[in-house]
Amino acid sequence: MQKIKKNDEVVVIAGKDKGKRGSVTRVLADDRVFVSGVNVVKRHTRANPQAGQPGGIIEKEAPIHISNIAIYNSKTGKGDRVGVKTLEDGKKVRVFRSNGEQID
Repeated sequence: MQKIKKNDEVVVIAGKDKGKRGSVTRVLADDRVFVSGVNVVKRHTRANPQAGQPGGIIEKEAPIHISNIAIYNSKTGKGDRVGVKTLEDGKKVRVFRSNGEQID
């Protein structure tokens, strides 16, 4: 079970964007995630008239390693660690480590 999933609200705990919050837009297989508004880089692109893309410098989001983010706990207002708990019916759910509250 993945500890960080798409559409989770996360906070950056390390790096140049430390303290920023955003939601996960994409999860890659190599433990990297795209977070909206975080790790924005400038990319020099060549124009592609067939695709209708203009050239120039565009800003886009780059992936950030999953160890540099923590899931946001709205009750405490801080980033939190994620644990996995098995319910009585055998279903696994994610929980916050600080208070044991179920995430989804």
